[in-house]
This record gives sequence, structure tokens and C-alpha cells, in this order.
Amino acid sequence: MKANDSTSLFAEERRQQILQMLKENSKIMVPDLCEHFGVSPATVRNDLRDLESTGELKRTHGGAIPVGKASFELNSLEKEVAHRDRKQRIAGFAATLIEDGDTIALDTGTTTLELAKIIFSKHDLTVVTNDLKIASCLENESNANVVLVGGILRKGFHCTTGPSVQSQLAEYNVDKAFMAANAISLEKGFTTPGIDLAEVKKTMISIASEVIFLVDSSKFGRISFINVAHLQDVDKIITDEDVGKNIITQMQEEYESLEVHLV
Repeated sequence: MKANDSTSLFAEERRQQILQMLKENSKIMVPDLCEHFGVSPATVRNDLRDLESTGELKRTHGGAIPVGKASFELNSLEKEVAHRDRKQRIAGFAATLIEDGDTIALDTGTTTLELAKIIFSKHDLTVVTNDLKIASCLENESNANVVLVGGILRKGFHCTTGPSVQSQLAEYNVDKAFMAANAISLEKGFTTPGIDLAEVKKTMISIASEVIFLVDSSKFGRISFINVAHLQDVDKIITDEDVGKNIITQMQEEYESLEVHLV
């Protein structure tokens, strides 16, 4: 039997709310949705089935998670265009954490590139990076000592990866590592699509006294292919104010030492 217009409208509104809840939480469960909306489990499962059919979420046992993009990654040019204003705000705050005389690592990424563009006024800075654009920017715009670690060029992403990058990085010690990630969730922490790049990121994290992730709000509640770091391994997260307040509260309740800065 065809549902009347008011019922159809309510169903559509409910599904939009489900997607919003999923954006703020990396996983939603059927019982919680039943209680929230005051509907039966069958109704919720129908909603999740319809949303999965349109590619808006992925159903799991007893609930749903965001659609994984494990095998897909925007190239560097596409990343630079996306959410640029957010990335610049995040980079601006991150720059305040860098002191004269620091030795830092800059992970490859468009937000870390924005950071490299604005640290030209720092003195006696040493920067370790595997990102060609970051190295070029610092060469042209700053007096920083730049250590560019060499390896296999990752085409389309202007960075180096591979065992030689990892072995070179392992020789250094840095005060702060400013890291990027493709996705972040409460359960999985920070994740990225590429296995080779993930290993480089892990090594960069291991040589730092302080680990700081720069991630805009579009990365939250998502899971990519390979784990890079768990939340307990990170000192600070800098993100923008568009991130769901609920997930930030959960993070800080579960990991008391984790600092989250909204800009």
C-alpha cells in the first residue's frame, strides 16, 4: 500500500536525521534509533536499507557506519581546492604552537602545506618532511633548515614513500609532528587509504615528542583502509567548528589527556 504524503515526508525527514547522526557519530545502532524516533526495529532497518541502496551509509550487524572510501583518494590538486578556508584556519592555529628553534616534522597533506606557507617568520626552525611542495615552499619563503627525505615518488601526490623514507625518518628526533589523515573515528582513530603512506606516517609519529593532527570536519566519522594512529597516541587535534560537538565530547571523555582545539 502506498504511504500517504505525511508519512512519506516523515520517513524522508527521519532518514536525513539518521545521516546527520551518523555524521556526528562513527556508528549508529538500531535500538538507539528506535528509541530516538519512537519507531519499530523493522522501520529503522527499512530506513537503513534504503539509505544503503543510495550509497549514503553501510549497514553492519545491528546498525550502520559511514560509507568507507578505502580504495579512493582525491589527488593533491583536488584536496587543495576542498575546504580551503577550514584548512587555513586550522593551519593558522597550528602555527601558534611552533616556537623559534623548534625541530618539527610536516606530514604530506594540503593542511600541512597551508601551515608551511605561514611559518616564514619563525627563526632557527628545522623541518623534516617527505612532501615536495612543502619543501619547495619553505625553500622559497622561509629561512628554515629543510630536511627532505627521499624515496619512491607517489605520483599525483608530490610526496615520497617506501622503506628508505622510513629508515631515514627513524634517524631523527623532532619536537612536534604535524600530521594529516584522510579519516578519523572514535573506534579506529586516524586512517588513510595507502599502505605505503601509512607506514611513513607511523614512523613520523614515532620520532616526535608531541603529535598534533590537523584534520578538518569533513574527515570526522569516517574510516579509511589503514590505521595510522589511535586517539590515545595523539596529543592534540586541531579541527574546525563545523565538527559535531557530540563526537568531540565523546573523545575528550574517553581520552582525558587529548586536547581538541576548534577554530
